[in-house]
Amino acid sequence: MPPTMMDVLDLWAELGEVEHVSVDFLLPTGLYIQMEVPREATIQHIKQLLWKEAAGYPLFTLLGAMEGHMFECVNQTAVHEELEDETRRLCDVRPFLPVLRVVTRSGGHNERLLDSKIGVLIGKGLHELDSLQDQEIKDFRTKMQQISKEKIQRIQVMSWEEWLRTHFSPQLEVGQVDGMIEKLCEDGIKVTMHYDQSQDTVSVRVDVSCTVRTLLELALRKWANTHGHNNSSCLSDYILRISSKLEILFEEHPLIQYKYIRECLLAQESPHLTVMHSSVLRGMFERELGCIASVCGHKQSNAPLPLPPKKRPPSMHTCVWDVQSQFKITLVRGIKVNTEESAKVYVRAGLFHGAELLGKPAVSSDSSGRLEHLWNTTLEFDVAVSDLPRMSRLCFAIYAVMDKVKKQPKSIKTPHSKYQTIRKAGKVHYPIAWVNTMVFDYKGLLKTGDVVLYCWSSFPDELEEMLNPIGTVQTNPYTENATAIHITFPEYSQISVIFPPFDKILEKAAEMARGSDCPPMGRGGKKFHIELKEIMDREPLSQLCENEKDLIWTLRYDCRENFPQSLPKLLLSVKWNKHEDMAQLQALLQIWPTLSHRDALELLDFNYPDQYVREYAVNCLRDMRYIHTHIYICTLHEIFDEELSQYLLQLVQVLRYEPYYDCALSRFLLERSQLNRNIGHFLFWHLRSEMHMPAVSVQFALILEAYCRSSIPHIEVLKKQVEALNKLKAVNALVKTGAVKSKARTKDSHLKEAMLTCLRQSGFTETLSDIHSPLNPSVLLAEVKCKYMDSKMKPLWIVYNNKLLGGETLGIIFKNGDDLRQDMLTLQILKLMDLLWKEANLDLRIVPYGCLATGDHSGLIEVVSSADTIANILKTSSNMAATAAFNKDALLNWLKEKNSGDTLERAIEEFTLSCAGYCVATYVLGIGDRHSDNIMVRSTGQLFHIDFGHILGNFKSKFGIKRERVPFILTHDFIHVIQQGKTANTEKFGSFRQYCEEAYLVLRRNGNLIITLFALMLTAGLPELTSVKDIQYLKDSLALGKSEEEALKQFRQKFDEALRESWTTKVNWMAHHIAHAS
Repeated sequence: MPPTMMDVLDLWAELGEVEHVSVDFLLPTGLYIQMEVPREATIQHIKQLLWKEAAGYPLFTLLGAMEGHMFECVNQTAVHEELEDETRRLCDVRPFLPVLRVVTRSGGHNERLLDSKIGVLIGKGLHELDSLQDQEIKDFRTKMQQISKEKIQRIQVMSWEEWLRTHFSPQLEVGQVDGMIEKLCEDGIKVTMHYDQSQDTVSVRVDVSCTVRTLLELALRKWANTHGHNNSSCLSDYILRISSKLEILFEEHPLIQYKYIRECLLAQESPHLTVMHSSVLRGMFERELGCIASVCGHKQSNAPLPLPPKKRPPSMHTCVWDVQSQFKITLVRGIKVNTEESAKVYVRAGLFHGAELLGKPAVSSDSSGRLEHLWNTTLEFDVAVSDLPRMSRLCFAIYAVMDKVKKQPKSIKTPHSKYQTIRKAGKVHYPIAWVNTMVFDYKGLLKTGDVVLYCWSSFPDELEEMLNPIGTVQTNPYTENATAIHITFPEYSQISVIFPPFDKILEKAAEMARGSDCPPMGRGGKKFHIELKEIMDREPLSQLCENEKDLIWTLRYDCRENFPQSLPKLLLSVKWNKHEDMAQLQALLQIWPTLSHRDALELLDFNYPDQYVREYAVNCLRDMRYIHTHIYICTLHEIFDEELSQYLLQLVQVLRYEPYYDCALSRFLLERSQLNRNIGHFLFWHLRSEMHMPAVSVQFALILEAYCRSSIPHIEVLKKQVEALNKLKAVNALVKTGAVKSKARTKDSHLKEAMLTCLRQSGFTETLSDIHSPLNPSVLLAEVKCKYMDSKMKPLWIVYNNKLLGGETLGIIFKNGDDLRQDMLTLQILKLMDLLWKEANLDLRIVPYGCLATGDHSGLIEVVSSADTIANILKTSSNMAATAAFNKDALLNWLKEKNSGDTLERAIEEFTLSCAGYCVATYVLGIGDRHSDNIMVRSTGQLFHIDFGHILGNFKSKFGIKRERVPFILTHDFIHVIQQGKTANTEKFGSFRQYCEEAYLVLRRNGNLIITLFALMLTAGLPELTSVKDIQYLKDSLALGKSEEEALKQFRQKFDEALRESWTTKVNWMAHHIAHAS
């Protein structure tokens, strides 16, 4: 990182207080010019000013044309950046020093401009990737560029109808229409129709089962009648869009299948739809084609014939199966091993396949010293080279052994005290650093020669004999200060040793089958099949003993026939360090039935590293078939995309488990994101938000580059969002700085005025307006209003106008300084629970509001409209904070103020359903810190929870005593609302309890999926999800080891406990009200 220079950093942080800045320009003629330039001027304008100024200096004629030059600077990360995109403002570029060097352009301008835009967009300059001397990176980029060109060519010949479905895919509902919706739409639904380019609206009443085509015909007929002329246009010339967003309703679907229509029905609001002429969208399509043509050239009617491949002499390799030696390496030395001189330093090494240790770890001799350690010793493993799995990884740990020291006072820190230690024979073993590397390279060649591995110093909670096999195989990029080990891979042959190709593996399996006397489908007795079924019914992550693994492997063909979903357990039973067993497994996998996408997700976990297994899992996702039959067949591809987006967060995280850049999963994600702009949008942000993490920055940058190259028109849309978020970050920094400088409330008004002055600058108003919402890219945001919230990190409360529907406002909270990834995961699981309940025809009115991490401890949260916290509702009912928490009538009275008559009855039903859903969800997920400011209610009656900083049973405590002593929040004022204010209304309470029990059983039946989704997030670095032990809470809350009757009994006990101990919740709320009384 560059040294801190507050005067320079403040130059860009002063936000409008300085209109001009002094910039030093270095010209290629050797001259130096200093000029005052506007901070908010574009790079192009600054270049024009410079050329005008340089005309009065010597050697100007040697400078040449302005268009042949560009600026170069050192950016905030101390990296040279070429400013090819001259539409950017200087204040957005934010050079580390106000120095711009003029350099001569080389190569094609369009290509360089595209590279520059991609580099700025993804947060890593492509010249940084160019400079990496890694053949794997070069090969991957070459392949992806070729695929991107082919994709762009397909777009250029795409029909506009195909483009329309790619960009404006609708959000469709699953599950049958429940009784509540049926009752609401008995008399049909009243739809407010708008007409593009007109202020006119009409209302039509139609049956919810009518198709979009029928509604469109009716709307056009009404328009023609109202305006007194016949419409000669064809029906196909018009399209129906949701008025508030860029979401198209396609002709073939019935209205009731659209999420938007159902939401309007439940909210008892009239849906607003807009009739658009197709020429508007055709114009958008033509502009995107023009954008592509400006970079790649116009489409070719006849693609040039490909050049014949170069003839290369056949490469000579030795098959790894033919090497009859034990695997070994030479440990040469340790570099910058920072420890005490009295400590003895060791290196431990282990071979792993996933989480499975292949044989006993090897340990070096001890070495003493401060920084440099020389070993020059051979570490041999009890695994034959011929039996090495393709995905073998070699894991190293450097650790120090010291005499056991007496307990030190808390004020005295011992070396490595923050990491886990192991005590053996009176000695203490302290981990110092770890690093992992693959045994085979990306081409399948066994590694040879000298390698220096730069290590990581941060350790996870769980280690396998001091080793960290789940950690990345990328080395630490910060090589200057990192601990490192120098190792040598031996040469086992005079020519390269390679892992056999797939056809050779299948040949080996066939050879073994021919040579076996036993029939391939050997079956066990009834006793063994009973035992097998019991094993297969266990939840994911359950441990298998060796006898159980042997049984599963023996009955593997029975598993295929009777328990195909048990494939993960079979894979855990394979002896991967025997290449014969591995070959038989691969042959069996070729005839294994396709798993449902929900079952296949587990195969992407770290425990299943084999590339062919992961390819099989990805193919199951690619061949996704919806498992329910009560939906319209024509909606399948939209449903697939909708459900795929449910798992996108996990699919991005498990990319960390992929040891090589070019893999089935990365190709699948790119493929689906290019077919659906909505998936592409969220793939971009899930990757972009973690670009600051050194272990994944190169891998994620390569995928982001590949996506951008194949989605060129999307670059400008995403660029506007990135720029807007940077501006919000600057505003937040201004507010924080002002708050620190002045604590006095009297100066609060000055801070607000400074913030508003900043927002009024043209650079801010233009950047923050007319953008696609990162939370929902189909929503266009217009003018912005902003205030800051009075909490530690000073989050910004932003109100946008909806550009597509005048009068509608949208609230967004921008947070900078809080990690939103845990909230994002919890809300994703809540959304999934909502989906599972709806599939079971149980709509519990969940409100999974939008939440998106956009960077390092920054992100956006959707503001739910027409809602208030329980705390505010209770406070307004009482003059005293201490008594407000115990007013059981306050909540019901608030709902009565907002609703009356039939609407009140509907609001109470909404409250009942949503309360049941959140009671079950918060219990299953172990969501803590449930005070009255973290529970909200909408005016329509929907209850929902916010702020998920504590999950999986990590409840807050004080003085060692848990502050929350109930399984979930169910207070007597909630019951008072559910019973409609009537104490004797046991029927309503009985229905509520029934909803809770049904909801719990639905989640329990899908417990494997929920556990899998959490397990796939283990390496994300979430504060309360760091090891398999954290997931144990889910197994316990879902009672997965019990029968359904026993599980239901357990839940009923928890329900009674929540009701019985609800007084403790009220006491906590009272304390919260007093502590936060204004």
